[in-house]
Amino acid sequence: MASACLRVNRCVCPTPAKLSLSNDTHNEDIHVPEPRDGFYGYTDEKSLQHMEEKRWAHRRTSDVSTVVTDGGAQIAGSLKLTAIPEPQKSGEPAYAPLFYQDQESISATQAQIHATITPEYERVFQLFQRALELRDKYIFKSLQRLGDDPRHHDDHFHGIIEGYADVSGVKPDANFAGARREHSTYQPWKIYPKPPPPHWRFNSKKQAATTAEDLDDFEEEFEFKECDIPGPHDWTFELDDKGVYQIYPASGGSSSLRRSVHEKTPIFDVPTIREYFVDLDFVLSVISDGPAKSIAYRRLKYLTSQFEMYSLLNESQELAEMKTTNIAPRTLLRSLISIRDFYNVRKVDTHVHLASCMNQKHLLRFIKSKMKRNANDVVIFRDGAELTLEQVFRSLNLSAYDLSIDTLDMHAHQDSFHRFDKFNLKYNPIGESRLREIFLKIDNKIDGRYFAELTKEVMADLEQSKYQNCEWRVSIYGRSEDEWDKVARWVVNNKLFSHNVRWLIQVPRLYHVYKESGSVKTFEDVVVNVFKPLFEVTKDPTSHPELHVFLQRVVGFDSVDDESKAERRIHRKFPYPRLWDLDQNPPFSYWIYYMYANMASLNHWRQARGFNTFVFRPHAGEAGDTDHLTAAFLTSHSISHGILLRKVPALQYLFYLRQIGLAMSPLSNNALFLTYERNPLPDFFKVGLNVSLSTDDPLQFHFTKEPLLEEYSVAAHIYKLPQSSLAELARNSVIQSGFEMEIKRHWLGQQWYLPGAAGNDIHKTNVPNTRLAYRHRTLTEELQLVNQKVGAPVS
Repeated sequence: MASACLRVNRCVCPTPAKLSLSNDTHNEDIHVPEPRDGFYGYTDEKSLQHMEEKRWAHRRTSDVSTVVTDGGAQIAGSLKLTAIPEPQKSGEPAYAPLFYQDQESISATQAQIHATITPEYERVFQLFQRALELRDKYIFKSLQRLGDDPRHHDDHFHGIIEGYADVSGVKPDANFAGARREHSTYQPWKIYPKPPPPHWRFNSKKQAATTAEDLDDFEEEFEFKECDIPGPHDWTFELDDKGVYQIYPASGGSSSLRRSVHEKTPIFDVPTIREYFVDLDFVLSVISDGPAKSIAYRRLKYLTSQFEMYSLLNESQELAEMKTTNIAPRTLLRSLISIRDFYNVRKVDTHVHLASCMNQKHLLRFIKSKMKRNANDVVIFRDGAELTLEQVFRSLNLSAYDLSIDTLDMHAHQDSFHRFDKFNLKYNPIGESRLREIFLKIDNKIDGRYFAELTKEVMADLEQSKYQNCEWRVSIYGRSEDEWDKVARWVVNNKLFSHNVRWLIQVPRLYHVYKESGSVKTFEDVVVNVFKPLFEVTKDPTSHPELHVFLQRVVGFDSVDDESKAERRIHRKFPYPRLWDLDQNPPFSYWIYYMYANMASLNHWRQARGFNTFVFRPHAGEAGDTDHLTAAFLTSHSISHGILLRKVPALQYLFYLRQIGLAMSPLSNNALFLTYERNPLPDFFKVGLNVSLSTDDPLQFHFTKEPLLEEYSVAAHIYKLPQSSLAELARNSVIQSGFEMEIKRHWLGQQWYLPGAAGNDIHKTNVPNTRLAYRHRTLTEELQLVNQKVGAPVS
């Protein structure tokens, strides 16, 4: 691959061409550095594809069962599929037979695989194993696995034994029979206000109403005075000299109080920044290794081809499963018919920003109504004077009659492609920042009243649809410590609680803007402003009561900004946050570490107190360098976008092996970075990555009242996705989301966290058991392949 060697090396610290698992190896010989970006170029891919097509063209039909190699390892699998499992008999357990059927299918498939691991393959697989172990370490230390959050524990689920849990369920290669905990260490999590009962209807009062006799018992509205606010805790917290909040035991007297942070020992172990960058450099070395890229590319192509073959052979079987259920007949004919279809399976929009959660028509109608009914409201303070809404529009030479969709000009047209700066301006109605402050901001003259009313209307639309749910991202900028209290009071005082909505906190990476404006002096100020109120409310919820209540509906954290900005490393070693007083913004990996490390420390304390914990779900891989995705691979529960994985086959393979969630938004990418037909969503889905569909910004990218269904509709038409695939995408979105265990069990089934068909309830998800059994079988095969030793048969 001569073209790969001629590419410019964008990494500052290249590694030798020969990669070792040891970090202490020193060799004085001169090695030619390899590219460290991990990208698999267009020329590389086409050359390899051409060679494969030429080789297959010269093969005889009788040689299909043999393995043709080019000097590398002989790894192949039979295309023969196992038999479709027979329907269950009435009275049998729902999950145990399916689980063991999956195990038998895996064993049968392994018996058909005949291959030998060569030393080169063993070396690459050892590198992959080490990378996966590093991710497991960071996820374990930040409490992002299933069962780590007290919200996961209810009357039915009591947790998973150590070593069996992953972020989204039981590990695919684990036998859950010995992984179940009999007793929970936490009290069953109570959701307030309590979720609606299984059968309900929507009435004109925008309340979820049940048809049962206990209607009065269900109609429970949020009341702040009904919330339980615990007392203080005796542990303490301090910011260490490396910019991470640490938890310490209660002080034992004046001598303990006089001890410095250096002399104290934190209760919990959080990875240091040096450890993080060493591990990050190792994973970057793995994904940029030549043999690792080639082997991962071949495995991904194999998985894609295998899914295409599976679809050809099982399409009719999947359709039959979706039409009829695998249960014994009852007295009524309706018991044989599946009650689910694409419209009434649960879907979660796991990536949508609060400031653009509505469509343009909705915002236009709301603005016009306010101009007609509330024209005399004092809404803003500008140029030393208080202005009413009527005065604001008069200064713009506009009236309600003049407003239209074209006048708002908030849709991302072709002029926004690769222009993130222009896209950010689309948040301003009519291009005026003052209108954004009035209608789409929380901290303004009217305390976000208009924005709260608009948010309630969108909530009502979601509740009316019943089957569509959202996780809205609301911003905490890090300019001052009181931002958290303002957001919490806005949510609590306006009663912005809905059964269909949960929240994520997005932290924009805008240190350089705050530094220029004088809001902060060092990067440590941003860390303090973002995390200090959270540690205070964890220690003593009575110090921030509204924040304590709001955090019960918060799922996790996000990190957002334009990833396409160039990042230039001007330091050999990055300074600590207290020393970062430069005007330059820290790089993506630096931001990610301090978000992760402080969240990890906070999670341990909150878990110890029985409070809900958080996960890290940043934007990554929309644009920019490879280390964005690599940093997310180590630290994140799941990510948004991830379209650059198409250029990094080794990292894509690692994402597949750990089933890291990807909330993809093809319509958003189409307007900003990647045209729709080139989006890798269908390729990722064929491989078996944990992908879901999300809207990102309905205000800029969508036209209808139901933007999530619009996203599914366009994908179904362009990518020709069958109903089973749409149902699988919807199921993935629920699994990736942060809704409570009680909610997920109702949406997906009692044992949804089990791998493969064992965790599927087709009556709720409409996903064929055959599809999930295939996904589980192929994933388990790849995991066992990676764990093979040199000279050992793949069996």
